[in-house]
Amino acid sequence: MQTFDFDLFVIGGGSGGVRAARMSAQRGARVGLAEVADMGGTCVNVGCIPKKLYSYAAHYAEAFEESHGFGWVGKAPSLDWDLLKANRAKEISRLNGIYVQLLDSAGVKIIKGWARLIDAHTVEVGKHRFSARHILISTGGTASVPAVPGHEHVLTSDHMFDLSPFPKRLLVVGGGYIACEFASIFNGLGAQVTQIHRGEKLLTGFDEDVRSFIASEMRKTGVQLQLGTQVEAISQTSHGLQVTLKGGAEAVTVDAVLYATGRVPNTNGLGLEAAGVAVNAGGAIQVNEHYQTSVASIYALGDVTARIQLTPVALGEAMVVVDQLFGPAAGKKPRSMSYDFIATAVFTHPNIGTVGYSEAAAREKFDSISVYRSDFKALKHTLSGSTERTLMKLLVDDATDRVVGLHMVGADAGEIVQGFAVAMKAGATKAVFDSTIGIHPTAAEEFVTMREPVKQAG
Repeated sequence: MQTFDFDLFVIGGGSGGVRAARMSAQRGARVGLAEVADMGGTCVNVGCIPKKLYSYAAHYAEAFEESHGFGWVGKAPSLDWDLLKANRAKEISRLNGIYVQLLDSAGVKIIKGWARLIDAHTVEVGKHRFSARHILISTGGTASVPAVPGHEHVLTSDHMFDLSPFPKRLLVVGGGYIACEFASIFNGLGAQVTQIHRGEKLLTGFDEDVRSFIASEMRKTGVQLQLGTQVEAISQTSHGLQVTLKGGAEAVTVDAVLYATGRVPNTNGLGLEAAGVAVNAGGAIQVNEHYQTSVASIYALGDVTARIQLTPVALGEAMVVVDQLFGPAAGKKPRSMSYDFIATAVFTHPNIGTVGYSEAAAREKFDSISVYRSDFKALKHTLSGSTERTLMKLLVDDATDRVVGLHMVGADAGEIVQGFAVAMKAGATKAVFDSTIGIHPTAAEEFVTMREPVKQAG
């Protein structure tokens, strides 16, 4: 019988990889994990966590302004960008340490360095080779920048947290959630932000009402949106970066250009071809329903498979793999992963929260749906002086009365939608929503008080 150095070798110390390594070790497996950068992956270091911290920071400017309507007087304080960066770095370093501590306490052997596959059971890290009964690839994704002339001047989202100096004029290229979030954040922090997107609407794939509504709200906060526009070239001048736009549009001069036009699976240099691991046309590792690649002993999960690129999804997939390989925890059933009704949030200003089908997708999926929609000024803004409005929308399958789509644009949308996602996962009907007593006065109660559909369709 062949012996191995490890029962499981994990390549990548992001959220999914750390979870899989730690929980496998707790099941008694001998686990090794290779990571070349700080532990925690994109989410902890240059993604969800620092981005949300900066989003909090950006909200203070509007909060100080709005406070005057509630009787607070005086001049608003100014932003110390270097202090914000230092505090964020300290917190991220703390989280890095926690990840390492969790792995150490579980008995996982951490190997620093770039790992690549040699064959179905062998991984090389630097000058060392390790054998493993199972190998798990969880290397995540990386930002992709098109080869426009002057692309060497471009920043990606990874660079945005430690810019020096603070960019007083920022151009954001892209219309996805990362582009919209950074446009909102830096606008709130005090930059003059221009966002351009080649499409006619932001946030492809989201509900059409949400797409239109957030564009309107972002414009009201000061983000200069230019839709249906593309970059032709970028050049350095004595006044900053000059960005020439296609179609004869006026050039833009800025201090920094952020490209947030997409992410690709982080597979370069992993030795996939040598090991026989198949990838699809987009470069994502192909896996079956058990997260097994074309090589039976090698698994992959998270963004490197380009299914649904969300940290909680990678965590869920990790637990499925752990239970499959080493059995569930005592007294528990093996985990399964469902991709239905996964809630998500976009930390624009205002926030977006969404779960389930968009209206367009619901019309394709179901024979007949009813649409409930509400657009209102939140109670807070009756005194704040802000013109911000809130959008809430429900989509109901007429055949079953089940709520199949729920969308919100407004303050704390992610916090509000999370709870409704549980109800929708459990199959809640519109009748259940209607019979639920709302919490008054809150914005959230609107979801259980919308009685008349705005439109129905077969």
